[in-house]
Amino acid sequence: MVTGFVLASVLGTLWAWFVWIIIGGLAGAIADRLVQGDQLGILGNIIVGIIGGLLGGAILGALGISVSGIFWTFVTALLGAIILLVIVKAVTGGRGLGGKRPTV
Repeated sequence: MVTGFVLASVLGTLWAWFVWIIIGGLAGAIADRLVQGDQLGILGNIIVGIIGGLLGGAILGALGISVSGIFWTFVTALLGAIILLVIVKAVTGGRGLGGKRPTV
């Protein structure tokens, strides 16, 4: 009985991480394309999307807004990733993130 509970708990945690990675990757990819013109790779998109989700969740939490459901989680991650990339672009003098540089 206890083994089943532990297994279900571990599988539930793995599933949550999988969902975070997928939602973060999609949100990061869309934000990257909108803000920087597709400069990040897959791993960069996932990282930006997950950090964006945390940033968006913190901002909404500070405003007293709570979100639930996969759609609103995605919207939160997308908006947070866009905010993150805009801030990074402003701090880096317009270069943004990523290895691809526009040719002149």
